[in-house]
Amino acid sequence: MMSDALSPQPMTPNAAPVQAGPVAGARIIAITSGKGGVGKTFVSANLAAALTRRGQRVLVLDADLGLANLDVVLNLHPKITLHDVFTGKARLEDAIIKAPGGFSVLLAGSGMVEYSRLTPEVRNQFLSVIQALTPQYDVVLLDTGAGISDVVLFSVSLASEVLIVATPEPTSLTDAYAAIKVLAMQQQRQHVRMVINQAARPGDGRAITSQLQQVLDRFVSTQSGRPVRLIHMGDIPADPSVRDAVMRRQLLLVNTPGCPAALAISQLANKIETALLTPAA
Repeated sequence: MMSDALSPQPMTPNAAPVQAGPVAGARIIAITSGKGGVGKTFVSANLAAALTRRGQRVLVLDADLGLANLDVVLNLHPKITLHDVFTGKARLEDAIIKAPGGFSVLLAGSGMVEYSRLTPEVRNQFLSVIQALTPQYDVVLLDTGAGISDVVLFSVSLASEVLIVATPEPTSLTDAYAAIKVLAMQQQRQHVRMVINQAARPGDGRAITSQLQQVLDRFVSTQSGRPVRLIHMGDIPADPSVRDAVMRRQLLLVNTPGCPAALAISQLANKIETALLTPAA
């Protein structure tokens, strides 16, 4: 059981700023997108289930403080949320619950709208939560908001790896490019990982990633002078089983584990485990 010291207290206006940046402990992966509605939270939840099946201790933290919907995707109705922790009404350990896929979740709750602006208090509270949680898990998935707001960029800055979810739609790709550009120039990211959701044909995602890379090579460079490198992690095919699972508020890996999209997410989990979670020999 975590000690009371791990329960963040309401911050005072004079609280000293806490240094941001990747946090030691569990591997922290930010799952983000340039545009809303591309399936980011769906990917986060099902990827967590797939990693859990592979024996990883997984926590999904709902980092979309303004428009949190992880509870809807997982059909959860928590009595205690991150909002209660931030306001000092509950201990952090009491806000963590088990999701249907066997992984842990920390839900933001509906009362977080006032936290959608990045104040020093929000920064400190959020960072203290992350620092308290990372020793308990192998991997923490930050399900961020969409876009490039201050809160989103701060959440992403805490992660050692970034996975951008996009669809083949032109607006999604345009916004993904904008997000990658900001991550490269403001956070000096040397690489960003991509997964293409709702892919129409095999190979679409690799081709899309290659096209985005060409644009980045031409127009965006990091402080080192080298272009940011996109790493294609896989495609999730367009699959009617996804809509069915979403409407039922069930995990795809629980509802129809053998469908093409579920198999693709399992392959994504395998790639992430191999690339990021397996200790070097």
